[in-house]
Amino acid sequence: MQAMKPVTKPTKQRKMLYQAPDHIRYKLFAAPLSPELRASHGVKTLPVRSGDSVRVMRGDKKGFEGKITRIDRKKYRVYVEGLTREKVDGTTIFVPVHPSKVMITRLILDDKWRKKILERKKAARKKVEEVVEKPSKKVVEIKEEVVKEKPPEKKPKRRKKKVAKKLPTEKVKEKAERAEKEEKPKAKKTKAKRAKPLKKPKGGT
Repeated sequence: MQAMKPVTKPTKQRKMLYQAPDHIRYKLFAAPLSPELRASHGVKTLPVRSGDSVRVMRGDKKGFEGKITRIDRKKYRVYVEGLTREKVDGTTIFVPVHPSKVMITRLILDDKWRKKILERKKAARKKVEEVVEKPSKKVVEIKEEVVKEKPPEKKPKRRKKKVAKKLPTEKVKEKAERAEKEEKPKAKKTKAKRAKPLKKPKGGT
C-alpha cells in the first residue's frame, strides 16, 4: 500500500473530502461517545449509524436528544428524529446536523461487525496505555547502572591569592605624579658654542 503524504493546501483538502470513497466517508462520520459509554466500552469515538440515540452539542438546537433516522453520506449530514423546522409554505423538514456536532448516548449493538470494531479499538487502547505506563527493560537497566556507578570525586578548589588593594589616597597621588611628568617638557641638550678669535687687521696700527 502506497503511503499518503499529508496535504496542507485547502483546495486539495476539499477535493479529497468531496471525492472520498465510501469506506473513507464512513470514518468521517465518527462522533464522540458519552462518558457512561466511554467508561463501559473503553472507546472514545465511533462512526454514527441510523438507530443510535444522540444529543446535539452545538448550534441553535443544543441539548436536543433523539434517534438518528437517516444518514446522508454525500453531504456529510445526519438527521435526528423530532429535529425539524417549518418552511414558509408550512411544510416541515428535518434539520441537517454534522456528525461531529453530536454525542452518542445509546449504541445499537445488534450488528456483529460493530461489536468486533469495539473489541479491536478497546484492545488497541489497552496496549497503548501499557506501553506508556511500563518503561522498557533497557531504560530500567540503564538507570540501575547509573545508580551503581559512583560519582567522580570533586577536586578541592584552589583559593585565589588576595592582592592588597591600594587606598584611594595612594591612587590619587600616583595619578598626580603621572600628570606632572607628562606636563614637564623634556629639556633639549645644547652644545656650548666656543667664542671665535678676533681677526687682526692687515694693516699695522
